[in-house]
Amino acid sequence: MSGQSAPQGTEGTDTGTDAVPGPGPRSVAAHQAAVAELLRHWFEAHPPAAETVPVAEAAGRVLAADVHAPGNLPPFTNSQMDGYAVRSADLAMPAGESAGESAAAGPGGPAAGSAAGIRLATAAHIPAGSAPPPLQPGTAAPVMTGAMLPEGADAVVPIEACDPDHFLPAGTAGTVQLPAGIQPGRFVRRAGSDIAAGALALTGGTVLGTLQLGLLAGLGLDRVAVRPRTRVLLLTTGDEVREPGQPLGPGQIHDANTTLLRSSLEAAGARVLRSRILADSPAEFLERLRADIAADAPDLVLTSGGISKGAYEVVRQALAAAEVRFLSVAMQPGGPQGIGTMDGVPFLGFPGNPVSSLVSFEMFLRPALAVVTGAPRPRVQVRARLTEPLQSPSGKHQIRRGRYCPDGTVVPVGGPGSHLMHALASSNALISVPVGTENLPEGTEVTVLLVD
Repeated sequence: MSGQSAPQGTEGTDTGTDAVPGPGPRSVAAHQAAVAELLRHWFEAHPPAAETVPVAEAAGRVLAADVHAPGNLPPFTNSQMDGYAVRSADLAMPAGESAGESAAAGPGGPAAGSAAGIRLATAAHIPAGSAPPPLQPGTAAPVMTGAMLPEGADAVVPIEACDPDHFLPAGTAGTVQLPAGIQPGRFVRRAGSDIAAGALALTGGTVLGTLQLGLLAGLGLDRVAVRPRTRVLLLTTGDEVREPGQPLGPGQIHDANTTLLRSSLEAAGARVLRSRILADSPAEFLERLRADIAADAPDLVLTSGGISKGAYEVVRQALAAAEVRFLSVAMQPGGPQGIGTMDGVPFLGFPGNPVSSLVSFEMFLRPALAVVTGAPRPRVQVRARLTEPLQSPSGKHQIRRGRYCPDGTVVPVGGPGSHLMHALASSNALISVPVGTENLPEGTEVTVLLVD
């Protein structure tokens, strides 16, 4: 039975007696370490090979190795402004005028027509995407933003600082008055000024977001080597569970866990190979599980439901002889947990209540994926002040839903029940109340985990 419809408090029936005798419930920190160790051991024994994917499809992927610039960026020296490409030597300060007088006229030099202005003959226009001829001494070439600077030119004068302050029609002979005292390099983007050929562009392990993908494309790369996604077999259990969109019979519920966990896994950089709902038959569950493991070769088997101490806990019953431990973690919601290996593959069992399942993912699996596999970074933790008092059960690390506000406060949303999906959808944070903290007055500063 999945447990998705279990009433509030069902998980509390697990008193902490593990499949292997122990002193009591495992701490949250100890279970986090156990999950991370389970995955670390697997990936050390089965190091994944990099795969090459199109840059356009690499959003959210993790870079497999350092990337060095195959060429300069920008690839050629170009103009930063619409203006005139010039030789700065042609605009040397006239004798008798100081640099201070020239600077007083503005950032582009003296105003057009001033004593320091110098008139040059105009050369052919240089549009973006063209290869211009060398600039002859004593001439100024109209150049557009991003266009290649001609050989001989070492500065650009913005059109606004010239007289006339507009370009003459292409092919028209004429002159233009330019301010004197222009320094070499003015409004020029040198080849390789962003990144030089051979320089380190991105470090292996970088999560490829919008900005990183833009750099790769700018460098002319259309494919990139990335780490493979963690391959997950996702199973939900319960005779009472139906796919969304299917009609419900008496006592039946729609499956929320598969959607919650699939979207969470994919956001964390994993790949769900297969997901299915399995009936409450231990023999059928075990048979289908082994067939899926053999067919899909996953890195992880993740189940939701069927791991507590009820009469129809199919996962616990089916895996009674496997190297899987079913235990209690001192956390609410999400106390019952399963961990171990099935046919040598890492196995995690989460509770069936939707909120419990999601909290288990956020507290245990997401941080392990981030640390062990280099998947996208874990959730951001911040400190916030409670807008109302909270109570937490003794001996439990309670996770409550909340709405984090820009003023640094957090509003608890709904109660502690693990079935409150509407409250979950109204939240953007998980409030962490550690063991030993039972009463938190309004204004208490707490740690919150920011979630989507």
